[in-house]
Amino acid sequence: MIAHTYSIIPLGFGGSVIEIEGEKSRGLPGFNIVGMANKTVSEARERVRAAIKNSGFTFPDDKLTINLAPADQEKAGSFLDLAIALNVLIVTGQLQQADLKDSAFVGELSLSGEIRPVSGIINIAEIAKKTGFKQLFIPVKNFAQASLIKNIDLVGVNSLSELFLHLKKQKQIAKPLNVVKNTETDTTQLSFSDISSQETAKRALKVAVAGHHNILLSGPPGTGKTMLARAALSLLPPLNHTEKITVTKLHSLANITDKIITSRPFRAPHHTTSLAALVGGNSSPGEISLAHLGALFLDELPEYPRSTIETLRQPLEDRKITITRAKVRATYPADFMLIATMNPCPCGYLNDPHHHCSCSDYQIRNYQNKLSGPLLDRIDLYTTVNRIKTSELLDSQKSHTPQITTSAAAVAKAISAQHQRYQDDTTFNASLSSPNIIKFIPLSLAVKTFLNHAAQSLNLSARSYFKVIKVARTIADLDGSIDIAKSHIAEALSFRYLPPTNLF
Repeated sequence: MIAHTYSIIPLGFGGSVIEIEGEKSRGLPGFNIVGMANKTVSEARERVRAAIKNSGFTFPDDKLTINLAPADQEKAGSFLDLAIALNVLIVTGQLQQADLKDSAFVGELSLSGEIRPVSGIINIAEIAKKTGFKQLFIPVKNFAQASLIKNIDLVGVNSLSELFLHLKKQKQIAKPLNVVKNTETDTTQLSFSDISSQETAKRALKVAVAGHHNILLSGPPGTGKTMLARAALSLLPPLNHTEKITVTKLHSLANITDKIITSRPFRAPHHTTSLAALVGGNSSPGEISLAHLGALFLDELPEYPRSTIETLRQPLEDRKITITRAKVRATYPADFMLIATMNPCPCGYLNDPHHHCSCSDYQIRNYQNKLSGPLLDRIDLYTTVNRIKTSELLDSQKSHTPQITTSAAAVAKAISAQHQRYQDDTTFNASLSSPNIIKFIPLSLAVKTFLNHAAQSLNLSARSYFKVIKVARTIADLDGSIDIAKSHIAEALSFRYLPPTNLF
């Protein structure tokens, strides 16, 4: 008799159904798992053996062979433990094949028979729904995340013995009651009211957030660049239901949390972060994707290795990242807003009237050349963050709440205008292609002439030319204007360069 059970494993941003075939035959006692299983899956033999025995069931003294199909697909992780254990129970006659009809099983087994959570549970639930399984049995700690996927019967399980009684219809498993409370919200968010002055930088960030544009803040140390970057996220609207699924799915794949994420992500990898950690792999998304629908903050951008920075070029343009490793190809979403900061030179005090710059011309040139032209061309706004007089710091403790509330309302209104214009709540001005710019952002003859003269005198690239139009459209949206005016183009152009150093 050959037993059949089913499980699901994450694969990139999707997943794959795995059929577990089990057979008991004559021969020397043994427990073999075949079907391109890596070490983690092969080690399931000992976990399954101990879990079955410690749960009060019988493990046979026969030759057991477990095949994982499709055999040419590599399997990794502990997702299959539970389905393998149930397969053994069917092979030995302790369960019937009919008891598991139209069901898939996912979970890691402890030696005592408890079922531990796994990563990527939303991928698993999506594939179970898409492939027609009527029930999906999962670890109870994964239930909250999986419940984001509707129209599939989820059953949260604590142990192998509990699942056995449920399948035999002797004791039904109750649904968890604390699903709604199992959420993760960022409660440490800054706002612009926490930051003194810096009105120009705040304006640039307001434009960046409203249109989902990439921005680079430059200035000497201690001027509040990092605080400004973190505060900008407070202007973004909350995640909707579809966005919660996507963001939670990515963080579950990376095994960061077992809760539902309700706040927009703000990822701030250190400059020593490896290339693999930033980009991700075929089994786990990197920082680029974990910032999806939120912000990727790179503090002191030139301190990152140039090879690492250059990997941003594709996702900044395509809003996704494709990773190819041997036989596996994975594509993850990467629609993030890049917020980067930098000092004007290694010591940070180039052109600072209050501090002497100790850097040589060679050091300054080498520092600035870490940022390539193609990468900088993908950044929509540049702005300088100047030093604030210390005499103004304590005076700025007045409440700025009304202005901040107005800023957040204006950003929300501008985002709403974009959604109406494009008839899509995932499209922002920054993500428009060149043909869509022509289609959705008409310019009057006077405005077009003004822009063309400016582009010629400033020697703008084609990409920069279109970025100016997109930024101007966002500025017009913030002003509540239907058409783009010359003033909107002029302000957008003012954010293309960083005076007085003319680095770019």
